[in-house]
Amino acid sequence: MNSRSALATTIDTPDGPFTAVVSDHSVLASGWTADPDALVALVHPSLRPTAITTGAAGSTDGMQAVAASAAEAVRGYYAGDLAAPARVPVVQQSGEFRTHAWDVLREVPAGSVLTYTEYAEAAGRPAAVRAAAGACALNAAALFVPCHRIVRTDGSLGGFRYGLDIKLSLLTREGA
Repeated sequence: MNSRSALATTIDTPDGPFTAVVSDHSVLASGWTADPDALVALVHPSLRPTAITTGAAGSTDGMQAVAASAAEAVRGYYAGDLAAPARVPVVQQSGEFRTHAWDVLREVPAGSVLTYTEYAEAAGRPAAVRAAAGACALNAAALFVPCHRIVRTDGSLGGFRYGLDIKLSLLTREGA
């Protein structure tokens, strides 16, 4: 496997185009954009692909399978299977806390929200509220790593890379 190549797939959703950039084994980056290059820029340099294909040509069977799984999960999510994205493997790289914090995000069930303070506590570092917020801000795999489920202490939405309208749409869809 050439670990520096990836496949991008874009599907239409009620919230706009959604693109996933995948390797042979997992989602590397995803979000509400039709621009795979914007997503690749979010990938940690140690994982960042140097070549992206947007069709089957040049991709491996593994990439095609992961891309199909990711697209199926996104369609499933929008069709009501809110847990579908959690079943797709994701790889992200950073420091020990941030990498762990992303794993913790994957455990926040649809329909639930945590405040940044509760998220820091769940990640095992209650005083690291800003670091927890940073993990959300630097999450490259939106929806598959559901940073949209983290809100401010006062219950307001806070930020979201793809806009507060999409964050609100996702939380409303999830009944949160």
